[in-house]
Amino acid sequence: MITFLGSTQLQLALRDATLRLRRMLDDLGAPGTGTAFPALTPEQMSGLLSELMHAGQTLRSLPQVWDEALSENISEYRKQVERLRALLPAIQQALLRERARLAVEQHQLHLVAQWADSSQQTL
Repeated sequence: MITFLGSTQLQLALRDATLRLRRMLDDLGAPGTGTAFPALTPEQMSGLLSELMHAGQTLRSLPQVWDEALSENISEYRKQVERLRALLPAIQQALLRERARLAVEQHQLHLVAQWADSSQQTL
């Protein structure tokens, strides 16, 4: 449901969304610093997606004509979205590494379970 807000409310909503997105991205860190980019936790991913959805609702209620302040808020939000876009390949690689790690762990658990089953049969 889209709520139509006044220009000042839109500016505040967009500014707040920008600050939250910037904080989330800052918490993720920067790839290319010599260490592997960490995989996002489910909470981080959920928070990021929720923030983008919420900001999307705000952006859909923008008026056709923007004043200077609203234009600046949109520009700042766009910078954060572009920053996220630049991080997406590193996020994807981190998630692929995590998936591979979990697959190895699952295989090891399967081998342990087989060993336990065969040990019980010989007793």
